[in-house]
Amino acid sequence: MTDPVSVLRLGDDENRFSPDWLQRVHSFLDGVEGALVTTGGGRFYSNGLDLEWLTAHSDQASQYVADVQELFARVLTLPVPTVAAVNGHAFGAGAMLAMAHDFRVMRADRGFFCFPEADINIPFTPGMAALIQGKLTPSAAIASMTTGRRFGGAEALETGLVDEIAAEGEVVKVASERVRALAGKDRGILGTIKATMFAPAVTALRTPA
Repeated sequence: MTDPVSVLRLGDDENRFSPDWLQRVHSFLDGVEGALVTTGGGRFYSNGLDLEWLTAHSDQASQYVADVQELFARVLTLPVPTVAAVNGHAFGAGAMLAMAHDFRVMRADRGFFCFPEADINIPFTPGMAALIQGKLTPSAAIASMTTGRRFGGAEALETGLVDEIAAEGEVVKVASERVRALAGKDRGILGTIKATMFAPAVTALRTPA
């Protein structure tokens, strides 16, 4: 029997959001039918924005941010169950990508989940803020968005940033088990439910900053 869970491996480095990387992720999402698990390799889930590329192409900054936010909006409303298997560090936009999933499973013993914007003097766009606030309680949003705090697995679970923690080597397995039984949901209905649930965030993400 074919496993309904599609596993997208984001890469083995910092998995920053270069334009080519964004295109590859979208291409993979085009073929997902049952359920989706995303994960990184080595030390990182994703370190987010490709600041080196952005510095070299500052004239394309607005379009780049729009492209990143479009990925968030797409994952947020993907018509299949989704879970981020956070194998290591998830920082900034990498943590936001994890937030765009339905669920998050994080490695228990290593890696940080962090929104560093308050410490690196980069404000959240309205879309990014709406995405995070659409998934977290107000207290969890304040604790994570205004402090730049680095949450380990147990702390992320306690705060509500992730839904479950797992041992090294088990993160993808646990994540897959979480959504495998949900893979038969009607895509049209599930997509509509998500689009309705997260309409304010999707609108903000797709509105030019």
